[in-house]
Amino acid sequence: MRDLPVTLSHLDELEAEAVHVMREVAAERERPVLLFSGGKDSIVLLRLAEKAFRPGKFPFPVMHVDTGHNFPEVIEFRDRRVEELGERLIVASVQESIDKGRVVEQTGPRASRNQLQTTTLLDAIEEHQFDAAIGGARRDEERARAKERIFSFRDDFGQWNPRAQRPELWNLYNARVRKGEHVRVFPISNWTELDVWQYIKREQLELPPIYFSHEREVFRRDGMLYAASEHVERLPGEDPFVASVRFRTVGDMTCTGGVLSEAKSLEAVVAEIATTNVTERGETRADDRASEAAMEDRKRVGYF
Repeated sequence: MRDLPVTLSHLDELEAEAVHVMREVAAERERPVLLFSGGKDSIVLLRLAEKAFRPGKFPFPVMHVDTGHNFPEVIEFRDRRVEELGERLIVASVQESIDKGRVVEQTGPRASRNQLQTTTLLDAIEEHQFDAAIGGARRDEERARAKERIFSFRDDFGQWNPRAQRPELWNLYNARVRKGEHVRVFPISNWTELDVWQYIKREQLELPPIYFSHEREVFRRDGMLYAASEHVERLPGEDPFVASVRFRTVGDMTCTGGVLSEAKSLEAVVAEIATTNVTERGETRADDRASEAAMEDRKRVGYF
């Protein structure tokens, strides 16, 4: 009697694709780097890198572009997790970019360092001569990201032209670049937010506590709940109050909102995500509300 064929779950298939992509990067590029924010998508990338390269060391360092206005729980988690893995962490600092005069800090209640990250990232890529940057962007997040290839070509100014991307037929990836150019690589491009959470649950991955429901002082602005913080200047009438919230995505505190939630476990979060009909960035990221093409405009000049 012949053995029955092995049937992979959809998570197994997504994992296999992502591991293949990571190994392609390591095989084709000389100086790759893995971008790690301490958020759920980049936490998944770390696990995928473990599956791709352990018991050896990662064939690339880990880098975080730190605005200086990140959630402290995320920074604590970032440092501890990379130390546990025994990998090299590079921190590219937006504050240092400001101090050097590379960027000018915004002021006022709606000031944010989020857009300033682009210059800091491109400077770090040039300084370390990285020719590939692995990130956790997914096509389901936002329309501009839906246009991305898995290997996304960037010119020698770090800019992205959606009309000048390379075809990716039959999972064949073209990673050739000239000096000064690089590729952004998105191994979980085909995943959804629910896939990410189901994978985290399956792998029992640790996350920063802000991903789960907790009591926090917040204030309401433009229909979003922002964490009360020294980094965010409030407008008149934006009085803080305590609410039970969690964050679907992590980023600069000045543009990242929370959602009302009682989900305190992985099982509860998965159930909550399975029933929502609003994307995480649409519900919680103010920087994407600036215009219809806000993300695409930022990506064209070198944003993540």
